[in-house]
Amino acid sequence: MKLELRGITKRFGSLVANDHIDLTVEPGEIHCLLGENGAGKSTLMNVLYGLYQAEEGEILLDDQVQHFQGPGDAMAAGIGMVHQHFMLIPVFTVAENVMLGHEETTFGGRLNMAATRKRVRELSDRFGFDLDPDALIEDLPVGVQQRVEIIKALSHNAKVLVFDEPTAVLTPQETDELMLIMKQLKAAGTAIVFITHKLREVREVADRITVIRLGKVVGEASPTASNEELASLMVGRAVDLVIDKAPANPGAPSLVVTDLSVIDIHGQLVVNKVNFDVKAGEILAIAGVQGNGQTELTEAIMGLQDRVTGDIVLNGKNLTKLSVNKVLGSGVGFVPEDRNEDGLVGEFTIAENLMLDRSDGAPFVKTGNLQLRYLNDFAQTKLGEFDIRAQGITTTVSKLSGGNQQKVVLARELSRDLQLFVAAQPTRGLDVGSIEFVHSQIVAARDAGVPVIVVSTELDEVTALADRIAVMYRGGIVGIVPGDTSRDTLGLMMAGEAPPVAGAAA
Repeated sequence: MKLELRGITKRFGSLVANDHIDLTVEPGEIHCLLGENGAGKSTLMNVLYGLYQAEEGEILLDDQVQHFQGPGDAMAAGIGMVHQHFMLIPVFTVAENVMLGHEETTFGGRLNMAATRKRVRELSDRFGFDLDPDALIEDLPVGVQQRVEIIKALSHNAKVLVFDEPTAVLTPQETDELMLIMKQLKAAGTAIVFITHKLREVREVADRITVIRLGKVVGEASPTASNEELASLMVGRAVDLVIDKAPANPGAPSLVVTDLSVIDIHGQLVVNKVNFDVKAGEILAIAGVQGNGQTELTEAIMGLQDRVTGDIVLNGKNLTKLSVNKVLGSGVGFVPEDRNEDGLVGEFTIAENLMLDRSDGAPFVKTGNLQLRYLNDFAQTKLGEFDIRAQGITTTVSKLSGGNQQKVVLARELSRDLQLFVAAQPTRGLDVGSIEFVHSQIVAARDAGVPVIVVSTELDEVTALADRIAVMYRGGIVGIVPGDTSRDTLGLMMAGEAPPVAGAAA
């Protein structure tokens, strides 16, 4: 089935999320929609899937104009979507999830589970998925759950499949398997729209590439295009994708974490007896598929978790039971996963955000009085140093782009006398130009002798920045390996396999 979008325009108030976008996807083609987070890719696909109604434009399938009032209409017309966050019910079986919303009954009014199981087996055998129709979703690995999503779409006769950032929760090996599955689907005549911001994946599977920037199509590219060419299309300028990083010169361990465990608010053990250290002047990257305890680990270090056992010792001082303010006061800089929720106050100005966790004393406050001249001079300096693109220091942070908001967080956290720097998902939602800048600042902190922890689910980021890599799986650390460890080995570790023993025979 051929998919065509003509002049699709979607507005949210004064924001034009999609601006007269044209896109054609042929049967048996993988068409990649490439662009940074916020470029308008997912909005466009939500229009296609009937979740949003476009103000202008048309959707055509095999040259016939379509009018979708909701996802049910889109599915009935032959469009399926594999979401980044799976739409599956964990306590249901594979067959029950596939049937959900399209229940088939027998003459007596009972659910016809036998027919659904048969359909699952047929599709599973056809594409080599090896799916048990009676397996519970909660018992399946993430990569297998994604296959269930694909089977669910195919069982409803999808002729056009949309994959929306499908590799965000996959290990490298699972990502490679998904690439093979997409190629199989293509060979079977399925039209595929592949949404991503990861250049390596684009070049691996795309037949054609359409690049979206700020809601507009800015060009098409060939899969043979270099990463630099694709990045410059995405950002609008030349970008250096290689991190300029000299070998580390680490000192003694500054942070020592011993038998650290965390129980979350639901009573679940989410970090399980973790042990590691971070040396002065090195970057320890913590890798792993999202949801394996990385968030809770960083929150424990920052004093944001209540039920913590074990020890977190920074330069001889135990931080384990300290409040957030006292942890920050001990010289810990922190870039949180969600800058809008935990790193910034959107209604405050740039200047006000730059003193957020330092408003209780000198140099910003003296004898209870805010030192406005000092704050203004300080903010003006940081605006230049960190290349924060804004009209001025009185601009409210909510009006800044994601990259500039992250620069405000970095400017604040890196402008103190740091004993430790913790950056959780430091480039999430940023364009490649902003990523380039953030990475340079992290490396500069390391080179200044600061111990650095970087938590990232982006394997390319981990391998580019890390001097050592700790891989987490189900709350524990599988192993700590050198920064130049291969992607294959890291991928196996992210699935729970112990690292190879140094010097052991292959």
